Amino acid sequence: MVLDITTLRVALGVVALTLLLLFYASFRRTRSSYNGWWCIALLFFLAGNLAFLLNGTPHQVWANPSGNVLLVAGALSVWTGARSLRMLPPPRWQFATACGITALASVLESPGHNTWSGGLVYLGFMTLGIALASRDLWLLDSSYSHVHKSMALAAGFLAAYYFCRLAVYLVEGPTGPTFRMYFGPSIASLVTLILLVAVSFSMTALSNDQLINRLSERAARDNLTGLLNRGTFMDLATKELERLRTTNSVASLILADLDHFKAINDEYGHAAGDAALQAFAVACTESVRSTDLVGRYGGEEFILLLPGASQERAEIIAADINRSLATAKNVDDIHIPTVSYGVTATEFDAVDLTAMIAAADAALYEAKSLGRNRVVRASPHA
Repeated sequence: MVLDITTLRVALGVVALTLLLLFYASFRRTRSSYNGWWCIALLFFLAGNLAFLLNGTPHQVWANPSGNVLLVAGALSVWTGARSLRMLPPPRWQFATACGITALASVLESPGHNTWSGGLVYLGFMTLGIALASRDLWLLDSSYSHVHKSMALAAGFLAAYYFCRLAVYLVEGPTGPTFRMYFGPSIASLVTLILLVAVSFSMTALSNDQLINRLSERAARDNLTGLLNRGTFMDLATKELERLRTTNSVASLILADLDHFKAINDEYGHAAGDAALQAFAVACTESVRSTDLVGRYGGEEFILLLPGASQERAEIIAADINRSLATAKNVDDIHIPTVSYGVTATEFDAVDLTAMIAAADAALYEAKSLGRNRVVRASPHA
């Protein structure tokens, strides 16, 4: 049976346009970046297939290279969307480089009469883009529904198919019998068409998961500083202490309070006070490890849990925060007060989070009574 490539490309274009309209409507409602990147990918796929419809006409000289670039851009957009689910930035330079190389290779291989101009590079980047999307979908954490596994497998299947296309293309070229029978444009369009329809519902589920996770993240964070709010910090810190207790590991806890903070609000206004809080939050995140927990405990008071850190290490971190604050003050002319710290650590002998906070709070009170702008160490819990 011979599949009509023109009919298949038109059908693929209709499906891509339909899905594009549906996902754009969903994107306008949810503002899911994954949804947005799928819209962009579908737009590229649609435009690329339309460009290939001009093969065999006088416009082939520009349409064929354009089709290659647009489809490669579509594959890379699928990858970018998968990265957005993992909170990774768009691969800008990889995107631009792949499209540029595809365009150059297509132009250099006589696109006016060669419908496979730049074919080797095109197939290579299609394989790479879809394979990377499959990898990032597979690596999504458990906060997403298991539908991402099926999406990863579907993308992996398509990547494997394009890899086989590339391998056969290298062995016998686009006119070889195996390539024409199993890996030509007609079969590739049919495979893509089937997969687009099959995964459309999964794409919706993933975009909804992204929206839910984004809302959960916002609910767990303090709106002004972006740090963990008090409730979320307490929950996560309690679980972390329980985990550390089973391995007899140590941890330190820091309570920090901005000195004379009310005076900043009174003298310079609440905007200046907000800027000081934000600067301190930035200093904290720049000074701690990714495994440490940092939260806004209330008002101008902040709390840090440092798993595996001794009291000495916690005091060093407090000093690092102060240095970072001094830099922010010099660069941005922010009115930043001094900071008082109470620090405690434990060997976890029947000591819980509440006891650690009480010890750090007592040390913080002592720091303030001694004149503020200092770090005071609480006695270790036995």
